[in-house]
Amino acid sequence: MTHHSTIENLTELAAALLVKARAARSGRTAQGVYGGKYLKQTMLALAAGSQLAEHDSPPEATLQVIRGAVELSGGDESWALRAGDLMAIPPQRHSVTATEDAVFLLSIRLDVTKA
Repeated sequence: MTHHSTIENLTELAAALLVKARAARSGRTAQGVYGGKYLKQTMLALAAGSQLAEHDSPPEATLQVIRGAVELSGGDESWALRAGDLMAIPPQRHSVTATEDAVFLLSIRLDVTKA
Protein backbone atom coordinates (compact mmCIF):
# COMPACT_ATOMS: atom_id res chain seq x y z
CA MET A 1 0.00 0.00 0.00
CA THR A 2 1.44 3.34 -1.03
CA HIS A 3 1.53 6.30 1.34
CA HIS A 4 1.92 10.04 0.74
CA SER A 5 5.63 10.25 -0.03
CA THR A 6 6.11 7.55 -2.68
CA ILE A 7 5.34 7.47 -6.39
CA GLU A 8 3.27 4.67 -7.92
CA ASN A 9 3.37 4.24 -11.69
CA LEU A 10 -0.20 3.24 -12.52
CA THR A 11 0.60 2.31 -16.12
CA GLU A 12 3.19 -0.25 -15.02
CA LEU A 13 0.96 -1.56 -12.25
CA ALA A 14 -1.97 -1.88 -14.68
CA ALA A 15 0.13 -4.02 -17.04
CA ALA A 16 1.30 -6.29 -14.19
CA LEU A 17 -2.20 -6.72 -12.75
CA LEU A 18 -3.65 -7.55 -16.17
CA VAL A 19 -1.14 -10.40 -16.53
CA LYS A 20 -2.28 -11.73 -13.13
CA ALA A 21 -5.98 -11.32 -13.99
CA ARG A 22 -5.59 -13.24 -17.26
CA ALA A 23 -3.96 -16.12 -15.34
CA ALA A 24 -6.47 -16.13 -12.46
CA ARG A 25 -9.40 -18.55 -12.56
CA SER A 26 -11.71 -15.66 -11.58
CA GLY A 27 -10.31 -13.49 -14.38
CA ARG A 28 -9.63 -10.68 -11.92
CA THR A 29 -7.13 -9.31 -9.44
CA ALA A 30 -6.75 -6.19 -7.32
CA GLN A 31 -4.12 -4.28 -5.40
CA GLY A 32 -4.41 -1.39 -2.97
CA VAL A 33 -2.46 1.63 -4.20
CA TYR A 34 -3.32 4.17 -1.50
CA GLY A 35 -4.80 3.95 1.95
CA GLY A 36 -5.21 7.08 4.01
CA LYS A 37 -7.48 8.30 6.75
CA TYR A 38 -10.19 9.58 4.37
CA LEU A 39 -9.38 7.96 1.01
CA LYS A 40 -8.78 4.42 -0.21
CA GLN A 41 -7.70 3.64 -3.78
CA THR A 42 -7.57 0.18 -5.28
CA MET A 43 -6.56 -0.84 -8.78
CA LEU A 44 -8.56 -3.73 -10.22
CA ALA A 45 -7.86 -5.73 -13.37
CA LEU A 46 -10.49 -7.82 -15.18
CA ALA A 47 -9.84 -10.10 -18.13
CA ALA A 48 -12.33 -9.64 -21.00
CA GLY A 49 -15.71 -11.10 -20.05
CA SER A 50 -14.95 -11.21 -16.31
CA GLN A 51 -17.26 -9.51 -13.86
CA LEU A 52 -17.50 -8.09 -10.37
CA ALA A 53 -20.93 -9.40 -9.42
CA GLU A 54 -23.62 -7.03 -8.19
CA HIS A 55 -22.65 -5.43 -4.89
CA ASP A 56 -23.60 -2.50 -2.67
CA SER A 57 -22.32 0.91 -3.57
CA PRO A 58 -20.00 2.75 -1.19
CA PRO A 59 -21.37 6.10 0.05
CA GLU A 60 -19.00 8.08 -2.21
CA ALA A 61 -16.66 6.62 -4.83
CA THR A 62 -15.35 7.03 -8.36
CA LEU A 63 -14.24 4.56 -11.02
CA GLN A 64 -11.52 5.65 -13.47
CA VAL A 65 -10.68 3.36 -16.38
CA ILE A 66 -6.91 3.19 -16.88
CA ARG A 67 -6.89 0.62 -19.69
CA GLY A 68 -9.47 -1.23 -21.79
CA ALA A 69 -13.24 -0.95 -21.36
CA VAL A 70 -15.90 -1.89 -18.80
CA GLU A 71 -19.64 -1.70 -18.45
CA LEU A 72 -21.01 -0.55 -15.11
CA SER A 73 -24.62 -1.65 -14.58
CA GLY A 74 -26.95 -0.64 -11.78
CA GLY A 75 -30.71 -0.98 -11.57
CA ASP A 76 -32.01 -0.63 -15.12
CA GLU A 77 -29.13 1.60 -16.30
CA SER A 78 -25.69 0.81 -17.67
CA TRP A 79 -22.71 2.89 -18.67
CA ALA A 80 -19.93 1.99 -21.12
CA LEU A 81 -16.57 3.32 -19.93
CA ARG A 82 -13.29 3.32 -21.84
CA ALA A 83 -9.69 4.19 -20.94
CA GLY A 84 -9.57 7.76 -19.68
CA ASP A 85 -13.19 7.83 -18.47
CA LEU A 86 -14.01 8.78 -14.88
CA MET A 87 -17.44 8.26 -13.33
CA ALA A 88 -18.98 8.70 -9.90
CA ILE A 89 -20.33 5.31 -8.87
CA PRO A 90 -24.14 5.40 -8.66
CA PRO A 91 -25.79 4.88 -5.25
CA GLN A 92 -27.64 1.67 -6.21
CA ARG A 93 -26.29 -1.90 -6.22
CA HIS A 94 -24.18 -2.39 -9.32
CA SER A 95 -21.88 -4.75 -11.21
CA VAL A 96 -18.83 -4.17 -13.40
CA THR A 97 -18.11 -6.28 -16.50
CA ALA A 98 -14.97 -6.09 -18.63
CA THR A 99 -16.04 -5.73 -22.26
CA GLU A 100 -12.34 -6.11 -23.10
CA ASP A 101 -9.28 -6.64 -20.89
CA ALA A 102 -9.53 -3.74 -18.47
CA VAL A 103 -7.89 -2.05 -15.50
CA PHE A 104 -9.59 0.60 -13.38
CA LEU A 105 -8.87 2.67 -10.30
CA LEU A 106 -11.53 2.63 -7.60
CA SER A 107 -11.38 5.59 -5.19
CA ILE A 108 -13.53 5.42 -2.06
CA ARG A 109 -14.06 8.12 0.53
CA LEU A 110 -13.80 6.54 3.98
CA ASP A 111 -15.11 9.22 6.35
CA VAL A 112 -18.77 8.97 5.35
CA THR A 113 -21.42 6.33 5.95
CA LYS A 114 -24.67 5.57 4.20
CA ALA A 115 -27.55 7.77 5.32
